[in-house]
Amino acid sequence: MSDSLGAEGKSATRPLHVAIIGQPNTGKTSLFNRLTGLRQRVGNYPGVTVERKEGRTFFEGVELICHDLPGTYSLNAFSPDEQIAVNALCGRSGIELRPDVIVCVTDASQLNRSLLPAFQAAALGIPFVIAANFIDEAQNKGLHFDFAKLEERLGVSVIPTVGNKNRGVLELKAAVVQAVQTRRLLSPPVWPESVHEALDLIHPQISPEAQGIPAEFIAQRALFDTSAQAIRQLRGSEEERREVLRQAHLKVQAGGHYPATAEPVLLFAHARDRLADCVEQRQAGAPPLARHLDVVLAHPFGGLAVFVLIMFGVFQAVYSWSGPLMDAIESGTGWTQDKASALLSGTPMLQSLVADGMIAGIGSVVVFLPQILILTLLIALLEDTGYLARAAFLADRLFSSFGLSGKSFVPLMSSYACAIPGIMATRTIEDPRTRLTTLFIAPLMSCSARLPVYVVMIGAFIEPHYGSTVAALTLFAMHLLGPFIALPLAWVLQKLVLKAPSPPFLLELPPYRMPSVRDVVWRVGQRGKRFLTDAGTVIFCITVLVWALLYFPRPESVSEQIRAQFIVSQSAELRPEIILKELQNPDSQLSGELKNTIASAYLEQSFLGRAGKAVQPIFAPAGFDWKITVGVLASFPAREVIISTLGVIYNLGGDQNEESTDLRSKLKNEVWPSGPRAGQPVFTVATAAAIMVFFALCMQCGATVAIMKAEANWKWAMSAFVLMTAMAWVGAVLTYQVLTHWIPL
Repeated sequence: MSDSLGAEGKSATRPLHVAIIGQPNTGKTSLFNRLTGLRQRVGNYPGVTVERKEGRTFFEGVELICHDLPGTYSLNAFSPDEQIAVNALCGRSGIELRPDVIVCVTDASQLNRSLLPAFQAAALGIPFVIAANFIDEAQNKGLHFDFAKLEERLGVSVIPTVGNKNRGVLELKAAVVQAVQTRRLLSPPVWPESVHEALDLIHPQISPEAQGIPAEFIAQRALFDTSAQAIRQLRGSEEERREVLRQAHLKVQAGGHYPATAEPVLLFAHARDRLADCVEQRQAGAPPLARHLDVVLAHPFGGLAVFVLIMFGVFQAVYSWSGPLMDAIESGTGWTQDKASALLSGTPMLQSLVADGMIAGIGSVVVFLPQILILTLLIALLEDTGYLARAAFLADRLFSSFGLSGKSFVPLMSSYACAIPGIMATRTIEDPRTRLTTLFIAPLMSCSARLPVYVVMIGAFIEPHYGSTVAALTLFAMHLLGPFIALPLAWVLQKLVLKAPSPPFLLELPPYRMPSVRDVVWRVGQRGKRFLTDAGTVIFCITVLVWALLYFPRPESVSEQIRAQFIVSQSAELRPEIILKELQNPDSQLSGELKNTIASAYLEQSFLGRAGKAVQPIFAPAGFDWKITVGVLASFPAREVIISTLGVIYNLGGDQNEESTDLRSKLKNEVWPSGPRAGQPVFTVATAAAIMVFFALCMQCGATVAIMKAEANWKWAMSAFVLMTAMAWVGAVLTYQVLTHWIPL
């Protein structure tokens, strides 16, 4: 590596790639955020959908590209997440060749256990650095560390850090650069003779195609991890490989070790030997807070009651705290529309595109950014305090009744923010059938993209009649509808389709911690940024497309015909010359009525209007008119588009004043133009509830379908899409019919 760095490490011809590994709950991601700050980019590993975080930092002129690998208890790849970590360390997942240095983040109070993936990775022969994170908590527990002796025992730098407080970050950067310069390697574990004999049997069978990866690492993975990719790098047929491994396992067994557990048992013993006299318990620490809190929060009944109250409080806060911010955004949208309309008054089509299409459409989505940020904030706080792990523990009893385990809780809970990271989080589930079931039902959790629909309908039709408490309860109920449907569906999939037994549940409960304000704010900011850039880009494009489909075709004959009919209809009350005079005045009431009538006619005969009318009979039992149906059709690529579509529909041709910018006011005033319900409101409490139920159950998200296909297959993804669309239609129809005829509100 001397050719990469200058004589004193102050310049580099190329950046250094740093792989950050560690077990869950060691603060790995928090430390990564401190290392890289805002110089991060988030993507996916090539060919897979596990989120990949990459960030850049500098130390004395040396650029460090840090890769935050998925958390893994060991390098025995039982789950897809763990396999991604192994692939990345071997240079098979987007990091060019292999990383230049590995940083293993450990929990300082549990060093013995946290060092397991480090000792497994030692065979890679890559420079190493150990970060002893949460050193403050360890010291508060009465632990004393002799870091000089520990570094001598391990052969690498051990840096005490507190990631969420930015302690030790500068020292960690210096240690990373020094490790590359001096090629400091982690001392390999000392294996007993029986393991060496087993490894000697495997070494000759390693395929020459495994270039660049040390044979010792491949041999160890093949010996101790029968599911690892390393097995496929052995020579011979499947039967020949299995025979070699069988003989190797017999060698291990002859030495008195059970092959399936030999590695962790031996490595834990090795860690205890290395840590002896380096870590001492000098005085008793304070009694753990978790012991007292868990008496209530982990109680089978009391804990469940607390969980329900906390979740209700979350959604009450989302609904009530965001009100003033939403009002301010709506006012800003209306002001912008007015200014744009005045500037473009000479070109009606461009005026409509900019004011009624682009500004109204995007504005009607941005207005819901406060709810998304507040929900992300509260979920992040619950996660960082350690509470969500307790909720998963409580959920295991319920989930096991439906063929799942508590491990499905975190992916499903993550889906409340967005189904995509929720589906990706299923990679931590070892059992493949349970993982398939969990990712299948994850889109039923009410993600933040559904929030705009709920807030519009609740704000327009629930809160005015029943008050804010019922409104918050309705919002809470809509978020409970997903699991209410998902868990029975999971039982059907597990018991009848996949025929899988309930998997065992093993979960580490992390200690309670005070969340880092900086980390929480960063996560909320990232979520808001990704919503505006990723979803906003899609919504903008679809909004313009929807506007075009609603605006065209626009033949002059329609305007002339409506104008003639309008004059005839008014002639019974006014003389023709007065009518013509009024119509020439753009500010007159009569002129405004004609303008709205013409706009309504154009809207009705537009491309999308015709499509909505053609499909509307299917949605008629749910109380949807053709305009709502147009919104439903437009929202299948991304459900957020429903609000911008309705904004386009109800603002086209409307008066450009403050009242017209409020979509809820528009919906309240909409009436059926003809038929048996002519003159009656289109939107009622029953209609609003049916719309919310439809969007709660329907998988209207192209990105989610694509992710599900990548994680499973097209058959699984399309089955979920078709089934959820059918359930959404049935749910909307039942909701409307029951609330209209049996329980009229």
